[in-house]
Amino acid sequence: MFVDRAKIFIKSGKGGDGAVTFRREPFVPEGGPDGGDGGRGGDVIFQADRNLRTLMDFRYKRKYEAESGQNGMKKKRFGKAGENLIIKVPMGTMVIDEATGLVMKDLVEDGESFVAAKGGRGGRGNVHFKNSVRQAPNFAEAGGEAKERTVILEMKLIADVGLVGFPNVGKSSLLSTATSAQPKIANYHFTTIDPNLGVVELYDTSFVMADIAGIIEGASEGLGLGFKFLKHIERTKVLIHVVDVSGSEGRNPIDDFEKINRELEAYSPRILKKPQLVAANKIDMIEEDNPQYQEFKAYVESKGYQVFPISAPLDLGVKELLTAALQELKRIEANPPEDDDEVEYFDFEADYNDPNYREIYAGYDEEDDVYTLEGKQLEKIFNSTNFNDMGSLRYLYKYIEKNGAIDRLKEMGLDEGDIIRIKNYELEYWDEF
Repeated sequence: MFVDRAKIFIKSGKGGDGAVTFRREPFVPEGGPDGGDGGRGGDVIFQADRNLRTLMDFRYKRKYEAESGQNGMKKKRFGKAGENLIIKVPMGTMVIDEATGLVMKDLVEDGESFVAAKGGRGGRGNVHFKNSVRQAPNFAEAGGEAKERTVILEMKLIADVGLVGFPNVGKSSLLSTATSAQPKIANYHFTTIDPNLGVVELYDTSFVMADIAGIIEGASEGLGLGFKFLKHIERTKVLIHVVDVSGSEGRNPIDDFEKINRELEAYSPRILKKPQLVAANKIDMIEEDNPQYQEFKAYVESKGYQVFPISAPLDLGVKELLTAALQELKRIEANPPEDDDEVEYFDFEADYNDPNYREIYAGYDEEDDVYTLEGKQLEKIFNSTNFNDMGSLRYLYKYIEKNGAIDRLKEMGLDEGDIIRIKNYELEYWDEF
C-alpha cells in the first residue's frame, strides 16, 4: 500500500536531574556538596532515506520518544546523555508542525536531517549552589523538560518527469514501455490507484518518471482521487500529458487536454509553468490523417506545446518523446527556474529561545481565594525545590522576589497570611521569610 501522509506524536528526552550528594570529610559541613550534573535528554531527529518509498511504517506506530538523560551522581559525576532518536522518512517528505500548520523541514536530499524536538538540558548538581552563606545546599536543579509535539508527515514524490492525463489513456502502458516498472494495466478506470515510479535509461543517462494516477475533472476540488495525487506533480520538472487521440472512451481529445490543464492550474498555477510535452497516444488505432487527430494536433501546437504521436504498447514514437523530455531536463538543469514558493516555515529560534522564559505571571483565583504565580523558569526552579529544606525554599522565594512578582501580587492585594499557589503547591506568605 502506498501511504503518503501520516500523523505522529514525538517527544524528546527529559534532562537528567542534578544530584544532591555530599563528601564524607571531617570538619566539612555535611561533608561538602559533590552532586554532579544530569545528562541532557536525547533529540528527536528526522532523516531522509533513499531506501524508503512510503510512510507505511507510521501507520502502525504513531508515538516516538527519545531517551531521557541520566541523573547526576556523587563525586561530581555527570549523568549519561540520552540517546538521540533518528526517525527515517522517504526523500521528499515534509514535516509539518500540527499546532501551527507551518513546515518544519522539507527533506529532499538523501541523508538530509534536522532536529524536530530538542532534548531537555541536564540539571545542575548541588555543588553549583554552594556559596559563602550556604555551605551545604540540600537541593539541586531539575533537568529540563522534554519537548512534545504532534507532526504531520507528507510525502511528495521526487521524479524528474510526471505523466498526467485522464484515467485509461495509457499512462501506465507508457511507464511500462519506457522503464522497468511493472504497473498494473487493465482496460478500466482507476487501474492505477497508487503513483508508480520507474527509471528511464536513455543515451548513457537516466531520469525518474512517475505515473500520477487518476486525475479527473474536479480533482482540484477533491473529486476522485483529488489532492491525494495532484500534490505529487509539484516536484516534477517536466510533464508529459498523455491524451487518447483515438477517442476510444467516447471523449474529445481537445476537451480532455483542456480539462486536465484546468485542473492542474486550479490546484497550483505554478504547475502549468513547467515544460509540458503532449503524448498523442493510441495513434495505432486511427489513421494519421484522421481529421480529429489533425484538429487536435493543430490546436495543441497553437498553444505552444509539442505533440508526439505514440502507441505505448507497441513502443511506437516513445523514444522520440523520451528524447524530448531528456532535452527539457538538461535545459532546466542548466538554467534552473527561480523558486517562487511562498512557504512559511516554522521558527525554531523562537520556539527554543522563548523571550518570556524568565517572565513570572502573577494572578488571583477568586474561586479559591488564592494568588497564583506561573512561568517556565519558575516552574523549573519549583521542580528543583526541596520543600523539607529551608535553604531551598529561601532560594525559590528570592527568585520570585527578585523578578518583582511579590510586588505585583501586593499591588493586587497580597497581605501576610495569604496563600500563594505555584502549580499544585500552596505557600503562606509572610514578609519575613
